[in-house]
Amino acid sequence: MKNMAETKNFALIGAAGYIAPRHMRAIADTGSNLVAAYDPNDSVGIIDSYFPGAYFFTEFERFDRYVDKLHRDGQVRGIDYISVCSPNYLHDSHVRFALRSGADAICEKPLVLNPWNIDGLASMEADTGQKINTILQLRLHPAIIALHDKVQKEQRNTKYDVQLTYITSRGRWYLQSWKGDIKKSGGVATNIGVHFFDMLHYIFGGLQENRVHLLTEEKAAGYLEYENARVRWFLSIDSADLPRERVEQGQRTYRSITVDGSEIEFSGGFTELHTKSYQEILAGRGFGLEEVRASIDIVSTIRTAATAASRGGQVHPFAARLLTNTN
Repeated sequence: MKNMAETKNFALIGAAGYIAPRHMRAIADTGSNLVAAYDPNDSVGIIDSYFPGAYFFTEFERFDRYVDKLHRDGQVRGIDYISVCSPNYLHDSHVRFALRSGADAICEKPLVLNPWNIDGLASMEADTGQKINTILQLRLHPAIIALHDKVQKEQRNTKYDVQLTYITSRGRWYLQSWKGDIKKSGGVATNIGVHFFDMLHYIFGGLQENRVHLLTEEKAAGYLEYENARVRWFLSIDSADLPRERVEQGQRTYRSITVDGSEIEFSGGFTELHTKSYQEILAGRGFGLEEVRASIDIVSTIRTAATAASRGGQVHPFAARLLTNTN
C-alpha cells in the first residue's frame, strides 16, 4: 500500500498545451514531483520554471517505455499520478494508459467527448483498481459554492431564471488547430463550455430540457431547464460578440452569470483552482466519473442536436440578435 504522506510522483501528457502550466504549478504547490512529461511538440521551456529535472519525451513510445520501466522496477518509485492535458479526443486513450501504468489519472475537461466512453473507463477502473479524477474547478470556486448552498437552503417552489454568457476571443489560428475540428474538440460548446454546464448541474440539479438555438464553429446558444432553474446560455470565441464597453476597455473576454437578474461575481480566483483541485485529489476527494456524466451528456446532445426555433423568453438576447440578423 502506498504511503499517502510521501511525496507523490507525477507524469504529464500534453506538456506544450495551454493548460499544462496550471497543472505543473499545482504539482509544485502540493509538494509533489514531476518525473516525466510528454508532448510531440518541444516548446516546453515552461518546465524549467517548475521541474527542470523532469525527463521529457517527444515520442510517446519512449515515454511509455520509461513509465513502464518505473512501474515494473521494484527498486524504484513508480508514477503515482498521470496528468492528462492532451487534445480532447485523446483524453480517453491517455487516461487508459495511466491506469494500465499503475497510476491514477487526473484529466482536464472534458474527460471524454461521448457519454458511452465513461462506461468503458468505469470498467477499466474496476479492472485495474486505479482512480480517474477529472478537473471540475468551478465546483471549488467560493462564489459557486456559496450559490450552490443558497439554492439548497432556499428550496423554492419556483425556478431561478439564469443567464450564462461567456465570450473568449480567439484568433484565426483557433479554427485551424485541433480545437476547430469538432471531431477532435467536440466543438465550441464542449471545448469552452463543458465546465459551465457542470457548474449549472452542480447548483441547480438534474436536467429536464435541452434545446439548441444556435450552433456554428465559433458560437453556440440554447436553453437548458434544470430541476431548479431555467437557463439561457451563449458561448462564443468571436470577438465581434463582445459588449461595446468591453471592447472600449481593451478586454477580449466577457464572462457573466445572472440569477434572477443579479450578477454572480466569480471573475477572480481562477488561477488557483487547479491547485485546489490537486489538493482535493491528493486528499482522496477528487471528482470521479459519475460527477462528470451529466455535463458530458449535455455537450454530446448539443453537438448532435439540430437547432430548433426558440420559444418565448427561452432565447439568450445575444443569440436573438444574431438570429434576427440572419433571418
